[in-house]
Amino acid sequence: MSLETQADPIDEEKLNELVETSLVDLGATVHAALATIGDDLGLYAALDETGPLTSAELAEETDTSERYVREWLRSQAAGEYVAYDPETDRYDLTPEQAYVLADEESPVFMPGAFQLVASLAKIEPDIREAFRTGEGVGWHEHDEDVFHGTERFFGPAYGNFLLDWIEALDGVAGTLDAGGRIADIGCGHGAPTIRMAEAYPDATVVGVDYHEASIETARERAESAGVADRVDFEAATAREYDGSDYDLVTMFNCYHDMGDPVGVASHVRETLADDGTWMIVEPYADDRVEDNLTPFGRLAYSISTVACTPNSLSQEVGYGMGAQAGEEQTREVVTEGGFTRFRRAAETKTSLVFEAKP
Repeated sequence: MSLETQADPIDEEKLNELVETSLVDLGATVHAALATIGDDLGLYAALDETGPLTSAELAEETDTSERYVREWLRSQAAGEYVAYDPETDRYDLTPEQAYVLADEESPVFMPGAFQLVASLAKIEPDIREAFRTGEGVGWHEHDEDVFHGTERFFGPAYGNFLLDWIEALDGVAGTLDAGGRIADIGCGHGAPTIRMAEAYPDATVVGVDYHEASIETARERAESAGVADRVDFEAATAREYDGSDYDLVTMFNCYHDMGDPVGVASHVRETLADDGTWMIVEPYADDRVEDNLTPFGRLAYSISTVACTPNSLSQEVGYGMGAQAGEEQTREVVTEGGFTRFRRAAETKTSLVFEAKP
């Protein structure tokens, strides 16, 4: 149909902008898989360690096929993930590119995120059917790489910011330095659980997750980190985990995934010490939808559509908070669960850190 025969007039400038956006998104969709390949085969790492390199030199360095590497490098250069020098036909990583793509301790290390989103796409048929039925899709139903990608995506941020977040809580750091009891709910592979065990060696730490395979991996991670003697892991739901008199209960980027966040809040309240603290870390979000229509908001809403909301809908109650719930909705469900004090204790560009007290 020509532009002239459309029922409503077409703004050609806006049309071209949308087409350009679509082309960028199409390239990004394929790029997610290529980024995971570059990470898994050590292509980014080799460029960082020994670049600048030609495609042949990078292939030799990584024991890969030159023709595939050549095409991969050109795609990466077109996306500005790799720097290219046409005079020498060599490729390299700038310091900024290396910080994002090759430094696994960097708080903005992204290959884990690409691994996560590329793996989430594998469950698309189930999500499509859920759109029709309204039924949920559980976290445990996802591909194994989703769990590893989540750990690699969020783990560096926890390593860099976690202790600062705890310092922002009222009196908690001092309590944990002297000992204290910590329960990390929805711990996944245990990255923040282990970080707290390392930082507070006199504290008692337990990690809880309903996903049995993640708990097994967390135990292995604790053993490798040398903290298995002071951190335990339990397979249980957030409404049923054991223990009491915890000085600190933590939830990292998982509260919005839960089917019954009010019931979870009530159980946390029951397991806390009288002067205990609940720290809830959630994706950064404003309270109004229009204020979340940003690149980060788009990512969070998209992941929420295929993972967070389906997981909540798969459980009892099926509240479906979503990954962009915002501060006021989080406050509402936390206080409905029995907490009387709630505040924003800290924030980053991608995280909100809430403190709740009885």
